[in-house]
Amino acid sequence: MDLLHTLFFFVVAIGILISFHEFGHFWVARKTGVKVLRFSVGFGKVLWSRQKSPDDTEYVLSAIPLGGYVKMVDEREGEVKPEDLPFAFNRQLLWVRTAIVAAGPVFNLMLAFALFWGVLVLGETGLRPVLGEVKQGTLAAAAGFVEGEEIISVSGKVTKTWTEAMSTLITSAMDGEPNIKVKVKNIADEQNDRVLTLTESDSQDSEKLYGRLGFKPWSPKLKPIINEVLPDGAALAAGLKKDDLIISADGTPITDWMQWVDYVKKRPDITISLVIDRQGMQLTLPITPKSVQPGEETEGKIGASVTMPEGLLKSMTVEYSLPPLEAIPVAFKTTYDYSIMTLRMMGKMLIGKASVKNLSGPISIAQIAGESANMGLVYFIKFMAVVSVSLGVLNLLPIPVLDGGHLMFFGIEAIKGSPVSEKVQIFFQQIGMALLLLLMVTAMVVDVQRLVD
Repeated sequence: MDLLHTLFFFVVAIGILISFHEFGHFWVARKTGVKVLRFSVGFGKVLWSRQKSPDDTEYVLSAIPLGGYVKMVDEREGEVKPEDLPFAFNRQLLWVRTAIVAAGPVFNLMLAFALFWGVLVLGETGLRPVLGEVKQGTLAAAAGFVEGEEIISVSGKVTKTWTEAMSTLITSAMDGEPNIKVKVKNIADEQNDRVLTLTESDSQDSEKLYGRLGFKPWSPKLKPIINEVLPDGAALAAGLKKDDLIISADGTPITDWMQWVDYVKKRPDITISLVIDRQGMQLTLPITPKSVQPGEETEGKIGASVTMPEGLLKSMTVEYSLPPLEAIPVAFKTTYDYSIMTLRMMGKMLIGKASVKNLSGPISIAQIAGESANMGLVYFIKFMAVVSVSLGVLNLLPIPVLDGGHLMFFGIEAIKGSPVSEKVQIFFQQIGMALLLLLMVTAMVVDVQRLVD
């Protein structure tokens, strides 16, 4: 069921993003008078098609949802009827062809802007960026951060939630900022400035960077009292009930909930002898945590939540939203920031200053799609916005076979006054295809390594 859930939301997200990209090409082509033969979402075997008449556009849904295409009348791709020649793509003015090709990635960036705007207006509920234990030897400890401080802003940007604070920190680091200014406030509401000092190697791998930073969210010490027991979980099978107090596990005293969570995580499929207090009576129960793999490592899970003191959860969360008009410039800047960050990251990987481990292939994207959907609609929308930016920027790169490659040829045509020869275009498209395949294979290898490491 988890796999089906992940695949479903992956297909939904990619389907929407690709459809919008191809619709950009399609819409501008139609508006500029170019005849469109087929609008396809997906590649491969046709699963569904609709066409009003032989002269109208055929709308197609194909089996492989990792792409799509808009087929226009074009003399370079086959014989064209004499009556269709004025509507052929290759016969259009340079600015028309440029607009049609650029429309796909531009529509992706427009969609990202709209999605970011929607997130800002709908609002996010997140964990306040309050720091937990700061371990010695980390960048956070070196900068003087202490447990209980709340991050107010990073590099001048206000950070309302933990996710936003960490995302801004990572973005600033990957942008190459050697000294990241972080404003914090303590429990007495006193504000202080901290400076994270990074080396060039710190910004090469975002995964390692997070560990080097040493930031962890603050977690209150809660009594290990069972609240909700989930269906089909190990807790239900063992007979645990609401308000049960966990006393010990395999003879080890359990004094707070996180100690119990850590104990369970390290014992997937291993039976634990549990002593609990139920209404003043001590009971011994065997419980076997189920094996799950939320990330790279296998963990144990029992399927039960902790009883939270009244008001604690509310005090640790924050709701952040903006009025529709105020959200417009913020959404625009967010789209711009993600675009620049994506370009910089690609540039760093190209010259070897960033690890290819920062790449995300279809497996990673599918996992994130499922996880964001589990977190709620707003998080899924935000995920789609980020991927839409990546698709838009990637397609604008001057690599033949991508939209950016065609735009590069149009730029050369504008300078020299005539189109680049078909022979030259085919040669560079073959190189572009090889580079693209290499990128895809590298991303897949990185994905598989994340699964097996």
